[in-house]
Amino acid sequence: MADIYNIIEVARRSGKIEKGTNEVTKSIERGTAKLVVYAKDVEPKEIVQHIPVLCKEKNIKCHEIDSKKKLGISAGLTVATSSVAVIEAGEAVKDINSLK
Repeated sequence: MADIYNIIEVARRSGKIEKGTNEVTKSIERGTAKLVVYAKDVEPKEIVQHIPVLCKEKNIKCHEIDSKKKLGISAGLTVATSSVAVIEAGEAVKDINSLK
């Protein structure tokens, strides 16, 4: 199984992603997100607390990862990001489908 960070990177290069909690939340609410990833090391926790709940309601795959810094890098940013949503999987579609 591909690593989550790699999936984000492939989706960024070949598809479309949204970065940051506000954009991610909107994509979940609109139902456009195929996969949502949020960082465990976000402070305060309240910033991303609603994400897994919303994903469950909308039946969107959601994964917690360990590092907002690594998430930012895989999303093509020079700064850390709390969360990323994959909107168009591009070449990462098989890897996303293989996630639980």
